[in-house]
Amino acid sequence: MSTPSPSAPGRCIGPAGIALIRNFESCARARGDGRFAAYPDPGSGAAPWTIGWGSTGPDIHEGLIWTQAQCDARLAGQLANFAAQVCHVLGAAPTTANQFDAMVAFHYNTGAIARARLTRLHMAGDYAGAKAAFADWTRADGAVLPGLVRRRAAEAALYGAP
Repeated sequence: MSTPSPSAPGRCIGPAGIALIRNFESCARARGDGRFAAYPDPGSGAAPWTIGWGSTGPDIHEGLIWTQAQCDARLAGQLANFAAQVCHVLGAAPTTANQFDAMVAFHYNTGAIARARLTRLHMAGDYAGAKAAFADWTRADGAVLPGLVRRRAAEAALYGAP
C-alpha cells in the first residue's frame, strides 16, 4: 500500500473511484429512446426513487426521465459533494488516493462515512481493520444483498490497492 498522505480539502475522487461507482450503478433503466427512467430502490421496491448513476433525492420520483447528459452532470456534482464530505470527516488523517476513492464510493452508496466503523479505524491508522470493515455494510432492510457484498469487496480492494 502507498504511504498515506494527509487528506486535502477540495480533493477530488479519481478515475478508479469513478469507475467503481459507474460499474455498480450502471446508469440503469435505459429506455429505447436513449433516455433513462427513475426506478424504485432495489432493496425495498419503493422509496427512495433512483435515476441515472444512482442519484436519489427529493427531486427524483416515479415517472422522471433524464438524458445521458443529465445523468452525467448529476453524477459529477454529487461526486464533488461526497468528496467534500469525506474530506471534512477525515480532516488531516493520512489517506492514499485509492483509500480516498474507496471511501467516497462507499459514502456515495451509503451516506454513512461519518458514522461507519471503517472511518474510525482509518482515522486511527488501522488500515487493515478499515479495509475489513467495508464488509459491515452488506445489508438492506436487514437482508444481505449479493450486490452489496460484491460492491463492498470492490471498495475494500480499491482501499487496499497501492
